[in-house]
Amino acid sequence: MQKKIPFLDLKEQYLSIKDEVNVAVSKVFEQTAFSSGQFVTEFENNFAKYIAVENVVGVNNGTSALHLCLLALGIKEGDEIIIPTNTFIATAWASCYVNAKPVFVDCDSQTWNIDVSAIEKIITSKTKAIIGVHLYGQPCDIDTLKKTCDKHKLFLIEDCAQSHGAKYNGKTVGGFGDISAFSFYPGKNLGAFGEAGAVVSNNKKFIDKIRILINQGSEKKYYHDLIGYNMRMDGLQGAVLNVKLNHILKWTKRRQEIAALYKSKIKNKKIKFQNHPENIESVFHLFVITVEKREDLMAYLNEKNIFPGIHYPVPIHLQKAFANLHHKKGDFPHAEYLSENCLSLPMFPELKNEDVEYVIEQLNNY
Repeated sequence: MQKKIPFLDLKEQYLSIKDEVNVAVSKVFEQTAFSSGQFVTEFENNFAKYIAVENVVGVNNGTSALHLCLLALGIKEGDEIIIPTNTFIATAWASCYVNAKPVFVDCDSQTWNIDVSAIEKIITSKTKAIIGVHLYGQPCDIDTLKKTCDKHKLFLIEDCAQSHGAKYNGKTVGGFGDISAFSFYPGKNLGAFGEAGAVVSNNKKFIDKIRILINQGSEKKYYHDLIGYNMRMDGLQGAVLNVKLNHILKWTKRRQEIAALYKSKIKNKKIKFQNHPENIESVFHLFVITVEKREDLMAYLNEKNIFPGIHYPVPIHLQKAFANLHHKKGDFPHAEYLSENCLSLPMFPELKNEDVEYVIEQLNNY
């Protein structure tokens, strides 16, 4: 009987680095460096080198990272932030946390990233920033976003939660915008053993402010200059991420190999792929396809012991949490089509070629 092929298997990755992780976390225990501290600092420095940016600050999760980006930029009540509706909802939460208004825009019908051609017409005098999401591990159209931001004097924020190491015109994402947010949620390409995130920027002023904000608004203990938060990265996550960072290039290459197999060998005409422009290098956090009657394909694959995922079944503009914005079905048709027809195939570095070939065979037989 065919073994189960899950969408994601974190245990295999853990077993492959178990001994390294045990040594790393033991040092944290021995030095009781549990909150921030040297292991977080070491990771910040190493991650900065990896993505070629000047400043990194580790935080408690990716959602907080996005929130802190807006705080650092001075976004406030009444401001408007343009974001794609085809993304994880945390991208939109950030604007809500600072009482700004999220202004949604559709995704491109081919790349499934933010539709840069639709942005100009929704910019108003209240617009202060655009969040470009590098969705599924694929960079969005940064050049056009930067031109738009420069033209209208807007901040560009990169949401890199799914794109660790992805490249645009040969340069790693995270350093193009004024400020960027990363998530290290366990299922990410670079995942912690718990919650963790980071804010990165080449502007030290923003990072200095964030270091105060995440530490109870304090630069000096018991002296609080700003209304602050408790958003520090803990030492255990810093240590784990340092171990994993040593393997990220190998894991990324394997993801790209799996994606290449899917793209070259899936011949079923019912299945459509995300378009990958030549000037980008995706890290394939997800490998997403679209197909009519998705539920039928899912049921068929489950019968074959293949268990894909769905990202995301309800676009943000149709979520109940944003009912106050009065959007309706039909407002953003490309994102809505994806929500109803997309399917994420099994994708993780430890996936064996024989399992990939089996998934391909079953998709071609469907």
